[in-house]
Amino acid sequence: MTRISDMDTKIKLLIVEDDEDLRTQMKWALSGEYDVLLAGDRAAALEQVNREHPLVMTLDLGLPPDPAGVSEGFTTLQEVTALQPTPKVVIVTGRGEKEHALNAVSRGAYDFFLKPIEIDELKIVLRRAAYIANLEAEHRRLQERFGGVAFEGMLGTCDKMQEVYKTIRKVAATDAPVLIEGESGTGKELVARAIHSKSPRQARPFVVINCGAIPENLLESELFGHEKGAFSGAHAQRKGRFEMAEGGTLFLDEIGEMPLSLQVKLLRFLQEKVIERVGGREEICVDARIIAATNRTLKEEILSGAFRDDLYFRLNVVKIAMPPLRDREDDIILLAKAFLKRFAEEYNIRLSGFTSSALKAIRRCDWSGNVRELENRIKRAVIMAEGKQVTPADLDMEDAEFACSRIGLKEARAALEERMIKDALKRNNGNITNAAAELGVSRPTLYEMMGKFGILNGSKAANGR
Repeated sequence: MTRISDMDTKIKLLIVEDDEDLRTQMKWALSGEYDVLLAGDRAAALEQVNREHPLVMTLDLGLPPDPAGVSEGFTTLQEVTALQPTPKVVIVTGRGEKEHALNAVSRGAYDFFLKPIEIDELKIVLRRAAYIANLEAEHRRLQERFGGVAFEGMLGTCDKMQEVYKTIRKVAATDAPVLIEGESGTGKELVARAIHSKSPRQARPFVVINCGAIPENLLESELFGHEKGAFSGAHAQRKGRFEMAEGGTLFLDEIGEMPLSLQVKLLRFLQEKVIERVGGREEICVDARIIAATNRTLKEEILSGAFRDDLYFRLNVVKIAMPPLRDREDDIILLAKAFLKRFAEEYNIRLSGFTSSALKAIRRCDWSGNVRELENRIKRAVIMAEGKQVTPADLDMEDAEFACSRIGLKEARAALEERMIKDALKRNNGNITNAAAELGVSRPTLYEMMGKFGILNGSKAANGR
């Protein structure tokens, strides 16, 4: 469990209790883990909530002017839970009032605790409440920072992603074909779904087919359907993905993998809005919008004869280029933290974040698999993490400097030389002669290389030991 004392600043805890002695005792017992605020009645409690915004509060139901009853406590709970943000309220009450405590939970309290107070048990309840409250607060901060919610499931604030969002908004209102280009894992299907969900077709089907995942001899039937008896095994008439997408959107992923024979049929649909099932002679009118995606450069495929230029121009009415993750530096850590939060909640694993070395490794990684690779890497880290923070080892990126690097060969060689020199000096306690012998270079050469990299070796180096 994330301990409040592990965080950079203490979470604010408001204790609402009319018994001054008990208030003081609770403050003394809890101030090591929390920034403790005190209130003895409803007015003071509301003032503290409005001014200090505590994430957690304990509430005694018996408050003045009705210390023997619960009316004032319930009124306080009602007014506190109406505020935003609402603190996690833990009811602290006598054992004879357990039914009132349960009633309070049904009205919005987080949990309850019965007197007499066992402080160690209360700490467990408060830590859980604080953990949940802190997660919710972080979520609110992300919402405020990035305009409320992620854009149709996509999280990113860099200029290139803002341009993608802008294009989606514009093209969604039309029926124009869209071609989405980008490396694998950049989120091309998310873009297609966003276009569909913002379009007038949103209530109709969104049908997906990966043109590269289905054998060529089956792809035609999958796309266009077939008539009974069209081929061996065609025991009944079957509609294809085009007809399934009637009134909606058909997303053709990896369009560059489509065979030339089917490219002709797709081109005809784009021109005439009709298809023919395999084995059929009847033209079928279909109202479906086409969105295609590819991780290939289709212009090069055209030059090689693998893709029709007329189809390319029909598909490429509007093109959306998805940036690779390495070109979205401002978004990498944002995405990593969002994935960490999601998977920690999904697997009920309490993590407070990343170590500084883990963040460094994430920033330096080339992420050739883009957002999908980052997502899978963070999922692994959440599952494998043994401490409260994700480390490079959890990410399977033990060496933050070399696990993932976008530097060139010359820079990589220099970095490796520098590290080997430092390691050799460390193993030999700064003895230049021994370090040079281990590295297979002369002492003057080692001195020269140390100067090149700005490596200082203290008195041992100065004395040539």
